[in-house]
Amino acid sequence: MDQVLWTLTFAALLVLLVVLLGRDRARRFPLFMASVAVIALRLLVTRLLFNRIKPLVLSEILLTLADLSVVAALLVIWEMARTAFAKAPRWVGIGVTVAGLAVSGSVLAFWGPWPSWATFTASSTLATLRRMQMGAEKGNLLAAMLAIELAVLLLIFGRRFGAGWRSHVQRIVLGLAVAAAAQLTVRGVWQAITLKAVVHSRTQYDQLMTLRDRMYSANDIVYFGVLIWWIVCLWIDEPGAKIDDAEPSASSVAEPAARAAT
Repeated sequence: MDQVLWTLTFAALLVLLVVLLGRDRARRFPLFMASVAVIALRLLVTRLLFNRIKPLVLSEILLTLADLSVVAALLVIWEMARTAFAKAPRWVGIGVTVAGLAVSGSVLAFWGPWPSWATFTASSTLATLRRMQMGAEKGNLLAAMLAIELAVLLLIFGRRFGAGWRSHVQRIVLGLAVAAAAQLTVRGVWQAITLKAVVHSRTQYDQLMTLRDRMYSANDIVYFGVLIWWIVCLWIDEPGAKIDDAEPSASSVAEPAARAAT
């Protein structure tokens, strides 16, 4: 199951990159394309290097890519918000940004454990890896909450500022929000299970790990569905989009000739 999901997800990421380049969407959404490329690279590196290099080196590489993915995800949200609300007054954008960060930061502060200050500032390779892991986990949660908040704002005010339902911006953000909601649901349910679970045997432990793998697989299936959604939506032009490279029709060629003859 994991192998099938990995193959389908990686193939969908490559197809999405082809669509972004082939349909000239990369020029409008460069940060979104960069984020997709980073995710594809992360999947490929994980598959190629797993159990082939030293665990410490592998952890350094994967955590570096994880932190880079978080930065890319946050930049994508900024890109979508800037594109969607380009016509809004600046004070509105600043107010929405501050409010969104305040709400997301408050939730993030109480979500999951935080290390002690001594552990966080420890000077060692292991401590550095722990800080990188914490940055990836907390950053992913922050990006997920911001994506959901932006999707809600677009659903309410998107049409007013030219980012209606059929726009690429709103459909990209909707995909981000669905993936984020699935991720937060899986994390929240798993956290609740681990807080209440009492393991007395190896069999119970194996059952718990099987449940975790199934939950993560369900999350991967949702993300694969989001990729298919993006591929289809970004392949189709927005309503009213101008096709600059289209060949002139017969009527458009004949009309000037008829006028010249007249």
